[in-house]
Amino acid sequence: MTVELDTTPNRTCLRFPGRNRRWAGFPVLLVVMALSVVGQTPGVGTSKTAPAPSPQPAETDPRSTPRGTILGFIRAVQRDDFALATRYMEVNQRQRAQTEELARDLKELMDRYLTEPLATISDSPLGNQEDGLPADRERIPLKIRGERIDIILKRVNNPQAGPIWLISSETLARVPDLFSAIKETWIQHAMPVALLDHDFLGVSLAVWVGWMASIVLPLLVFWSMSRLGILLLRKTVDDARSRQLAQLSWPSTVVLTMAVHALLLPYLGMSLGFRITYQRACGVLFVIAVAWLLHRIFALSFERARSMMERRHRADTESLMLLGQRVFSVLLTLAAILAGLTILGVDTRTALAGVGIGGVAVALGAQKTVENLLGGIFLLTDKALAVGDTCCISSRVGTIEDITLRSVRLRTIEQTLLSIPAGALSQSNIENFATRKKILAQTHLQLRYGTTTEQLRSVLEGVRNLLMTNPQIETGTARIRLIDFGARAIELELYAYVLTADYMQFLAVREELFLDIAGVVEAAGTGFARPTEFIYADRVADRSWVSVNTPEDLQQAEKGTATPDLSKTMMKRAI
Repeated sequence: MTVELDTTPNRTCLRFPGRNRRWAGFPVLLVVMALSVVGQTPGVGTSKTAPAPSPQPAETDPRSTPRGTILGFIRAVQRDDFALATRYMEVNQRQRAQTEELARDLKELMDRYLTEPLATISDSPLGNQEDGLPADRERIPLKIRGERIDIILKRVNNPQAGPIWLISSETLARVPDLFSAIKETWIQHAMPVALLDHDFLGVSLAVWVGWMASIVLPLLVFWSMSRLGILLLRKTVDDARSRQLAQLSWPSTVVLTMAVHALLLPYLGMSLGFRITYQRACGVLFVIAVAWLLHRIFALSFERARSMMERRHRADTESLMLLGQRVFSVLLTLAAILAGLTILGVDTRTALAGVGIGGVAVALGAQKTVENLLGGIFLLTDKALAVGDTCCISSRVGTIEDITLRSVRLRTIEQTLLSIPAGALSQSNIENFATRKKILAQTHLQLRYGTTTEQLRSVLEGVRNLLMTNPQIETGTARIRLIDFGARAIELELYAYVLTADYMQFLAVREELFLDIAGVVEAAGTGFARPTEFIYADRVADRSWVSVNTPEDLQQAEKGTATPDLSKTMMKRAI
């Protein structure tokens, strides 16, 4: 018994030819009978009778749609299975004796003159309802010598398969006349006989030469045009812009070459069956090339927009655009994958449903990842952080280097790279130093005791003049005030904003201000206090220590009145 694999469209099953088909279900019948016996045997199974097997769903006949009929007919003739090809034809009594010749001639006509993509043929069981034909008719157009000739499909009711589409007998009646008028293709007319008589992989060498020329010639033409365009751009725009546009050269050349190749493919003389498979491969490559081109275009667009935001000092918008570019790249990749699967014949609706169910499962199992992703988006949309900002996050100070879909990377002042999950930032205190336009310089000045009132007034007036005349100090809020007579010094408070967001410039301005203040203090004839701590220690009989912290205590200790058992050992420390 021989078993054949039926690979007709929308149908993949084992086919048992001839009278051996009646024995195909014999092994299944034996298994069912054995299960029935086991179910009726005492002590075996859980019920006295075995449950009836569930009916198997009937397979969809490829002839149920116009596209399935054409694809099934082409593949049957390509395999020389004319018995199967006859099932796709409405053959009358006069045509029954020449079905094999009609099938060959009709396939040859399709190979030569069916130039429209097979995807344009209706895949609906009802056919195309807007073609102006009766509901039970469908047309497949052929272009023969500039004239349109239609292959008519007829919808009939088959007792076994139900409503199916067949190539009408009227079309089959016209096949001999149409086939007799076939002329040589341009390849057969232009190529040498040696190339026509030899083939490779079932295709003549002349066709392979034409196939190669349909790729190489457009590639050279478009590449030359792109190089010429780049040379002209270099004379009209700056070098940086021309280099950016040059990055589009190869992707656009590949896309245009594949488009021209796809248009020339029906005129190369390849069989329709080969074109069906080859066009799918070309379609996948074309989708990849288009995705490549779109990725380059949007990358250059985002880069140009980010440079504009950088010149306008909009770091928050720049970071948001960087994240948007990454999201777009992911979406473009997914769209290209789905388009490629659709071209290969995969039902993307089922794939999308599976992706949706899988997405729910992944989301439940990767809640932290989703939280980090949303956290990164919210951070950028709220403009809380941007690349290049100096921030304090979780008591760590550093500069934001990158904001990804998952985390924020902070370059600390110790030059280590700290990666913080974006979701954790929503629960952390974030102090962004980059948003400030001025930096506070605040300190306490301690003048020594012994400073006279006139000297003190002179110091206050001199420092106020410094604050009012310094163009880098905000005069409206700057102040110097006497705030306290401390235990060791007279205390003045300096409060001033330096009008800069650059911390290094702030340090330089503050340093110069402090030096000027020191000059004012010296000019007034006074000086800064030296906080001094005096420690007097003496070994007494019980090995204990006596300490004093003020000059008065030290004088008492030196006079011997601090303790009854004071000795000559003393220690003095100045801070």
